[in-house]
Amino acid sequence: MSGRWIKHWEPEDPEFWERTGKRVARRNLWFSILAEHIGFSLWTVWSVIVVSLPQAGFPFTVDQRFWLVAVPSLLGAALRLPYTFAVPRFGGRNWTAVSAALLLVPCGLLIWCVSTPGTPFEMFLLAAALAGVGGGNFASSMANISYFYPESGKGLALGLNAAGGNLGVALAQLLVPVIISVGTGVHLVYAGLFYLPLIVLSAVCALLFMDNLAGAKADFKSQARAAARPQTWVVSFLYIGTFGSFIGFSGALPLLIQTQFPEVEGAHYAWLGAAVGSLSRPFGGWLADRLGGARVTQWTFLAMGASTLLVVAGLRTGEFAVFLGAFLLLFVTSGIGNGSTYRMIPAIFAARAGGAAEARREAAAAIGIAGAVGAFGGFFVSQGFRISVAATGGITGALYGFLAFYLVCVGVTWWCYLRSRVLVAQVPSLAYARV
Repeated sequence: MSGRWIKHWEPEDPEFWERTGKRVARRNLWFSILAEHIGFSLWTVWSVIVVSLPQAGFPFTVDQRFWLVAVPSLLGAALRLPYTFAVPRFGGRNWTAVSAALLLVPCGLLIWCVSTPGTPFEMFLLAAALAGVGGGNFASSMANISYFYPESGKGLALGLNAAGGNLGVALAQLLVPVIISVGTGVHLVYAGLFYLPLIVLSAVCALLFMDNLAGAKADFKSQARAAARPQTWVVSFLYIGTFGSFIGFSGALPLLIQTQFPEVEGAHYAWLGAAVGSLSRPFGGWLADRLGGARVTQWTFLAMGASTLLVVAGLRTGEFAVFLGAFLLLFVTSGIGNGSTYRMIPAIFAARAGGAAEARREAAAAIGIAGAVGAFGGFFVSQGFRISVAATGGITGALYGFLAFYLVCVGVTWWCYLRSRVLVAQVPSLAYARV
């Protein structure tokens, strides 16, 4: 190593991996998870803040508060591709530290906005939008860890990295309501003050304990080839339905409970959705390994549609238990779909790219594109709820729209990957079965 740059890295060499590589890779993985976890927490902290804004003296409308929930997803999605290329350009250790430190900006703006009486809505909108930098951290974190592990170990490592980040949503929704309620009244500033030292800790830990890999290079040719393949955009479309639903519902659920069931203390329950959605994601990948990613994804979208109808039933009957149970099922199925859709990508490119090495490069590039496109779904979900509430006073219209989208995803999955045996001539039977 030279200045924390590792110049020789061969994870596919069993002797090197056992002697040195495994220990170094694990160290980088754990501190990557820490930084990504804090990034996800800041990305979605506004989902909790908006619920208490009127009580804290900021009487914004429901429409305005849905905007505050939606805009972090928009910037977070837009940053994912450039953040992916930042790792080979600046080094994984360096960029993890910088991207973690950048979270101080939205955190500081949050503190200023909620502690300054009369702060205009536009400043709140800016602070919420900049929280999206935490969403970009996911892409750079996943890209960085993928360089450290051999092909045989990437699945588990990336699964742990993704789950550790996604759980940041649940932990923020569990802890922040407690933190801002310390003492008498509501103290929204405590949320920002709580995360400030954690941001500094994650940045310092990255500098002290992580490494840069000199051999990590940006593969722009593979990115261009993957972007030119229709299958990349088909899977990206499906990922809007799975990950977009997960992050969109995670951000909106606290406000949905408050507006649809005002007699219920939503802070006690909202975190459960993100928790079960995060924990079910690895199960989706495991299930796809055994049954085929396309089959699991198709059944997942059918289950998401059925869960959506159950949410509508809970609203119509006024039964909060039915509403919450159906939403938790919706989170579980979206988490399974996240895992199975990601599992489809290597199988698709193994069947359709020129060779094994080329297939791996194009699949990695397609995963980056799908991750960025899918994250835009979080914005669309929040906007769907906002428009529905503004037009009808309820969210049933948005739910029917999501149901229609899930049914389209069922059709797309069947048409592109499962219909009869038309595809057998194009896709080797083994790869076809594994898709």
